[in-house]
Amino acid sequence: MTEQNSSLRVRTRFAPSPTGFIHLGNIRSALYPWAFARATGGDFILRIEDTDLERSSQAAVDVILEGMHWLGMDPDEGPFYQMQRMDRYKEVLAQLQAAGHVYPCYMSVAELDALREKQMAAKEKPRYDGTWRPEAGKPLPAVPEGVQPVLRFKNPQGGVVAWEDKVKGRIEIRNDELDDLVIARPDGTPTYNFCVVVDDIDMAITHVIRGDDHVNNTPRQINIFRALGKEPPVYAHLPTVLNEQGEKMSKRNGAKPVTQYRDEGYLPDAMVNYLARLGWSHGDDEIFSREQFLQWFNLDHLGRSAAQFDEAKLRWVNAQHLKAMADDALAALVAPQLEKRGIAAADLADGRLARICALFKDRCDTTVALADWALVFYGAVSPLEAERAQHVTEAITPAVDALADALAGCTWDKASISAAFKQVLAAHGLKMPQLAMPVRVLTVGSAHTPSVDAVLELVGREKVVARLRNR
Repeated sequence: MTEQNSSLRVRTRFAPSPTGFIHLGNIRSALYPWAFARATGGDFILRIEDTDLERSSQAAVDVILEGMHWLGMDPDEGPFYQMQRMDRYKEVLAQLQAAGHVYPCYMSVAELDALREKQMAAKEKPRYDGTWRPEAGKPLPAVPEGVQPVLRFKNPQGGVVAWEDKVKGRIEIRNDELDDLVIARPDGTPTYNFCVVVDDIDMAITHVIRGDDHVNNTPRQINIFRALGKEPPVYAHLPTVLNEQGEKMSKRNGAKPVTQYRDEGYLPDAMVNYLARLGWSHGDDEIFSREQFLQWFNLDHLGRSAAQFDEAKLRWVNAQHLKAMADDALAALVAPQLEKRGIAAADLADGRLARICALFKDRCDTTVALADWALVFYGAVSPLEAERAQHVTEAITPAVDALADALAGCTWDKASISAAFKQVLAAHGLKMPQLAMPVRVLTVGSAHTPSVDAVLELVGREKVVARLRNR
């Protein structure tokens, strides 16, 4: 897109191939076009590039849609599926052919392989040599019988293809380095680079923000745009996301599906925050809300170097968002996890869950960890034998029994529970940790919790007294 039409309404797209489960590296490539559309009041389009029939699957499409919905990145238009647009591609292909931009090539696979071997032996770049390219005064070979040709795009000769990349700066590729691209297979099926251009034209895409593994496709696509009489969009090619071992993040290298992070208790806003920082920055800001991100985002602060995924950092970012989240909102996320673990929805309707979340959220980094704590308030408790042996000793049992008796009859609030502790400590000549540790182990299964009076109040009198007595 040229500067004079850059005032058009921004339209961006995310165009994944459903050939495997979408991971964080892929979704980062969706985050920036989504954010740019939202930040500028534009439109974000989802396009599923499913022409690889052997490797595409509905299950992979479902993970794309689920993952984007979970992250709050729903598209304004789409999903559009390339396989449903074949008639449109063939229509444009016929237009290009009629205008002389496309020609049939009958070179067989064996001939192409032999040509490449010869070029590589001569230390030349392997490429199609234009045998079937029609030129004025050039005789073409005889058409072989029974061979269905591929269709090749007549790439311009001489000059350069250049664009101002919003991440990489000016890029220039000499046309002579590009051979004539196959844009339709022998059965007439159009190929990737051609379909992408037709889609971007039909969907009026103004900005293509994608991974830098597409840089080599861009000059070819720009030439097809121009052959169709259209100006190409603005391009921004994002650096790769590396995994923790420094390799390109991929399914082969152990990357997890995006939806697995949802199941592991990460918050969508924390994921957006973390992913935003994998290739973009706003000063030194590390923790920010979705609203702040969309207010600040532009294409001028995209990083040029590869970003490395760090799960410990992601957990830290998640913990910060979890701490800042409203207790009722957290309880709404924890409740379904408790129901999955067998706690009845009716048991969760007593209003305690939001208060439990308030008490424990500072020591948790995922909602799963928070649900682990909340479970002891609703289900059975099984203290670790090592903790029980260390803290619940014979010497302390008289004080535990005395506390159970005191708690059975006191008013059930934090102040009264605290007073009952003080009374028992004084009567038995103990310090608070000597009694609080075994009480915690017996009532919630761990010696380390927030304030013991607050914890016991939320467990409830009946369970507390029973757990102290039935040790």
